[in-house]
Amino acid sequence: MQEFDFIQRIIKTEHGFKPFEDEASRIFRSYSLEDSKNTALELLHHDFCQVRSVGIFILGFIASEDKAVLSVLKECARNDESWQVQEIIAKAFDQFCRDNGYEHSLPEIKQWLGEKHPNICRAVTEGLRIWTSRPYFKEHPQEAIRLISLHNASDSEYLRKSVGNSLRDIHKKYPEYVESEISQWDLSDDRIAHTYKFVLRKQ
Repeated sequence: MQEFDFIQRIIKTEHGFKPFEDEASRIFRSYSLEDSKNTALELLHHDFCQVRSVGIFILGFIASEDKAVLSVLKECARNDESWQVQEIIAKAFDQFCRDNGYEHSLPEIKQWLGEKHPNICRAVTEGLRIWTSRPYFKEHPQEAIRLISLHNASDSEYLRKSVGNSLRDIHKKYPEYVESEISQWDLSDDRIAHTYKFVLRKQ
């Protein structure tokens, strides 16, 4: 693998993600789209999650111009076992939506939420938090609630927790809409009941 001059510095980062984002931004601004993409794809094979995170951030920056990288991000969500990398995938998906426009990104949002793998779905539910602070969803909170609630009965506790927390965010500003949604949930299902508790949990 090619050795990049920032790697030894970046792998010393133990907390936070800003250094990864800053490095990715530097690469994205300094190189062509193709070279940035090739660099990102190279970094994804590195043993250190910090280095892979830089690669993920780069893909997020270029995704609105090269939507083919969304399939790469999905593959990383399926296969990367690092929870840190999973968090960066969520941020990269949100970056794509921001650059592409949240309303224009609805097909991709729905497609990712329709995937079977919980990590792919969570990249959306978690990445767009707080949903109703995002353009489009700010004006359409009920659509945000509907999309998030699709996975209230997921087999994945990891995803259900994200669903519950995301709805709790919205509940602070739109309690009537969230309560209308969750009043229809079948709480006899233990998975749904688990999500429900997260929605109404006190801070």
